[in-house]
Amino acid sequence: MKNSMVKHDYILFDLDGTISKSAEGIQYSLENAIKAMGKPVPDLSDYTLYIGPPLLDTFLNVCHFTYDESVQGVEAYREIYNTKGKFVNTAYDGVEELLKKIKADGKKIAVCSSKYELFAKEIIEILGLTEYFDAVCGSTLDGSRKDKKDLIPYALNSLGTSLEKDRENAVIIGDTFYDAKGAVQTGIDFVGAKYGYGDFEKMAEAGGKVFADTPLEIYDLI
Repeated sequence: MKNSMVKHDYILFDLDGTISKSAEGIQYSLENAIKAMGKPVPDLSDYTLYIGPPLLDTFLNVCHFTYDESVQGVEAYREIYNTKGKFVNTAYDGVEELLKKIKADGKKIAVCSSKYELFAKEIIEILGLTEYFDAVCGSTLDGSRKDKKDLIPYALNSLGTSLEKDRENAVIIGDTFYDAKGAVQTGIDFVGAKYGYGDFEKMAEAGGKVFADTPLEIYDLI
């Protein structure tokens, strides 16, 4: 392994708003899932409301559905997203170069997303970034693994280590309060992506202290 400026050995990336510009496809899928259920569509112009949190929580808290309706909403969303929404994705400028540099340093890299795991893997393939990731980790269909505090240990296990063993050697890069909160809850480091969809102040309130304005700035912060 060459001498590297990257101090962490395990690098976890959120997906939406960190690796991919995906808001248009997510908004389209959410709007049409709500319409399919015969419900009024709320104002979805503020991406911070629904890009970042688990999908079930979006239907509960943004759409104000009952729990059973929210479960149905998730199913409707996933069907629409699978056929249309997931293809409306592009990588942020500089992301591939960043991943290439980290990979060249011999570090382990994983996607750590609240998105359904199969969709996360497909999106990484659509973006042409599969070769850079040692694991792509996402949520389960049954909602048993959807929060970052659960996804972070899962991602580290997928990289061949554990939270207990390598907590100090791990970092997650993300653009929302949920990423910062998950890092604090699990005791790993956090780098906030200010270029994404999240709210800088909320990331800071959740415990975020280190932030990047562009993907390439991340390299010097991890």
